Amino acid sequence: MSTVLYITAHPLNEENSYSLAVGKEFIETYRENNPNDEVVHLDLFKMNIPQIDADVLGAWGKLRKGTAFNQLSSVEQAKVGRLGELVDQFVGADKYVFVNPVWNFSFPPVMKAYIDSICVAGKTFNYTPGTGLVGLLNSKKAVHIQASGMVLSPGTDFAGMEISDRHLGVIVKFLGISNYETIFVEGINADPDLATSIKEKAIKKAKDVANRF
Repeated sequence: MSTVLYITAHPLNEENSYSLAVGKEFIETYRENNPNDEVVHLDLFKMNIPQIDADVLGAWGKLRKGTAFNQLSSVEQAKVGRLGELVDQFVGADKYVFVNPVWNFSFPPVMKAYIDSICVAGKTFNYTPGTGLVGLLNSKKAVHIQASGMVLSPGTDFAGMEISDRHLGVIVKFLGISNYETIFVEGINADPDLATSIKEKAIKKAKDVANRF
């Protein structure tokens, strides 16, 4: 049995979000094909994801110097403890489905906060002498479902402006995940008359990818 983290970063619902609508079809198809797998939905907009701030950096510094966790302040314990829970949950999963819209050529801030919480030396990557950075999640798989008003996929006129899928792709590969695929739901605002067909085309691809995920 595999554990799948279904990670969504959109404040609306499937009826009002192209990315979530396609994501819903993907995860439903996956569940049909893998009824014994556990799918855990992480709605990032409804979760407590501490940002890496002065409390967190200060607490990490104290821990590195040998301070016991229970000697940290209550605020430091809450933030660092929560970040530890998030990365441990990520490491414990086998597959990841990231879903987000494009906002100003990138993903919503909650996705960046979540990414920061899972990039932890010794858990998802290591520094090694000679080799340098080594990802520790080599056996995992990831899919990214991204919706955008413009056409931003590789090979298109505005691809150089897209920094969300490229960012996430760099991160997952950094963590050792080479099995990574993106489903673009794009051009919705560029040609609103084609919005329905754009979504239908993306849903078809999502189901195809889910069948082999």
